Amino acid sequence: MDGGLDAGGLRFGIVVSRFNAFITERLLDAAVDALVGHGAAPADITVAHVPGAWEIPQAAAKLVARDDIDAVITLGCLMRGDTLHFELIAGECARGLGELSRGDKPVVFGVLTTDTLEQAIHRAGGKHGNKGAEAALAAIEQTRVVRALAAPPASTPARRNSPRPSEPKKAR
Repeated sequence: MDGGLDAGGLRFGIVVSRFNAFITERLLDAAVDALVGHGAAPADITVAHVPGAWEIPQAAAKLVARDDIDAVITLGCLMRGDTLHFELIAGECARGLGELSRGDKPVVFGVLTTDTLEQAIHRAGGKHGNKGAEAALAAIEQTRVVRALAAPPASTPARRNSPRPSEPKKAR
């Protein structure tokens, strides 16, 4: 089963962190371009800016709960520093989004976790491509896959749960 990359008719929520905006705005621009380039209407893309990566899971949960959103894309950038702050924020952001992704709607993790600014730049349009665009493509494909898995195959009728045939009675 392949989800494909047709975003036509799908509605997306994007949560983007303002922290490290010089990176996250590049991720956002690429994500929106990828969605529109694959058929999404600009009016079907809702963008929520949050202060930092810590706040991403809460905003993503609000978007997941909306009936007018089919998938949520999360974008942020955390760079390792000299303290434990990076590990704490990155871990909790990932945990919160991981919990949300177990629901019925796709939640795509596009939060960069890098050691250096150079690595972040390379992942936001540099030599490693743009992870915002990659997250958008993953959201399109996963939404189509989830929908296909939820529907019974078109070529065969839906199966009913029927009892197993009973065993023949043994002669005494």
